Amino acid sequence: MGVCIVNSAVIQGVEAKMIQVEADVSNGLPVFHMVGYLSGEVREAAERVRTAIRNSGIVLPPKKIIVNLAPGSIRKKGTAFDLPIALSIMAALEIFPEERLRDVMIAGELGLDGSVQKVSGILPIVQKAGREGFKCCIVPEQNAAEGALVEKITVYGVNSLEEVCSYLKGEKKLEPAMCKDARECGRLLDSELLDYSEIQGQEIVKRAATVAVAGGHNLLLVGPPGSGKTMAAKRIPTILPKPSLEESMEVTSLYSVVGKVEETHPLMLGRPFREVHHTVTKAALIGGGNYPVPGEISLAHGGVLFLDELAEFKKSVLEVLRQPLEEQKIHLARNQANYTFPADFMLVAAMNPCPCGNYPAQTCTCTPQQIQNYLARISQPFLDRLDICIETPRVDYAALHTQQKQERSVDIRARVCAAREIQKKRYEGLPFSVNARLGAKEIRKHCVLDAVTEQIMEQAFCTLGLTARTYHKILRVARTIADLAGSEVITPAHIKEAIGYRTVDKKYWGKGL
Repeated sequence: MGVCIVNSAVIQGVEAKMIQVEADVSNGLPVFHMVGYLSGEVREAAERVRTAIRNSGIVLPPKKIIVNLAPGSIRKKGTAFDLPIALSIMAALEIFPEERLRDVMIAGELGLDGSVQKVSGILPIVQKAGREGFKCCIVPEQNAAEGALVEKITVYGVNSLEEVCSYLKGEKKLEPAMCKDARECGRLLDSELLDYSEIQGQEIVKRAATVAVAGGHNLLLVGPPGSGKTMAAKRIPTILPKPSLEESMEVTSLYSVVGKVEETHPLMLGRPFREVHHTVTKAALIGGGNYPVPGEISLAHGGVLFLDELAEFKKSVLEVLRQPLEEQKIHLARNQANYTFPADFMLVAAMNPCPCGNYPAQTCTCTPQQIQNYLARISQPFLDRLDICIETPRVDYAALHTQQKQERSVDIRARVCAAREIQKKRYEGLPFSVNARLGAKEIRKHCVLDAVTEQIMEQAFCTLGLTARTYHKILRVARTIADLAGSEVITPAHIKEAIGYRTVDKKYWGKGL
């Protein structure tokens, strides 16, 4: 009996790190000892593994069993090491040839009866195995469809320790999990089932949403209760361009890490839409914990993060969004390690204009001080990161009962995709592909104004008291409006519309920011 090694992996942040599970069985006092910088749930694996092996019909001899999870510098957490630990011990006991474990990545939790249970993070683990040159992976049956999304590596799903043991002995064949086309294993999200044709009226809101999506701009909707803010926001994913397979895999991998992947149709075909309640904590929003997992901003990666009742959020919670809104990622430092999570999302926020929701109508019951305190919960630096701010007035009776056919999401999406394609070609070779990411250098090159348009912009700059940052935002939005119109130049009409998307700041917060 010598040291037997089984390859496995642990999720660190959003990436899988290779772990070798080493088992040594020798003469001595019967003891089962595990080492290797282990978390509580991994230390508990000793009892689960011992019981699962016994209930699978295998008797452990009274030997000294030492299990090491290497390298020792990486913290081992989670329950995915149960199956690798059990198999390393069984290989050390020569129950099956150790050679059968070469070029195989293994992960799975064990029940006391020897059953193999579902674990989180299988997709990034199988992706890591593929990059490292492994031939196959053995994972829980419930995770098999998820693992099969990865090409050029064989994935076997198993239900019990006994089944794996029979396979490694050569007594049984396992059928590989199949996924001929990853998109066949996908599912549409609930938000994809909605449609803008269901909204009567609110043409200004629909237009603002179209412009925001076309250029990747952040959007703020201000209006009274029942004016359709939430309804409009929830339909934004239906006009976003459909994600590529690579984008879908990236998002699905993030959801795999937090255990939110569907068993039978794991691939997320639509853009994520994350609606966050105003009681959310900082850690839940941006990610956190002693060993951080992705938060809501990362789960919204490639899609929409929706903050309803914006003014009800804690100011400190909103402020942590400032960095990811600028950098499209979030950096966290925990336990002497640094983590970086992707966070390239479109922020959509909605709020009432005052505590009662009726300002500036005569029915408003709030005092000026109450309104001021309410609006002051949104800081100017945060507002500065919202490209488009519009009011959503109440829908009148005539608009609700009109028989006029409303534009469908599929038609709006076609215009959005055409504008996105223009931007993609324009910014080819640059690290971004939408107008919202334009820097000062690119703005000077791609947002050139003629004399008349420049005069309109200058007048707005002085009248609204704009900052340089907001000046650039208006130019970015105007560039998007021009792209939607198929125009190479920004016309006076385009710049006027873009300026109109900043007048709400002046009305409610006293300046054009």
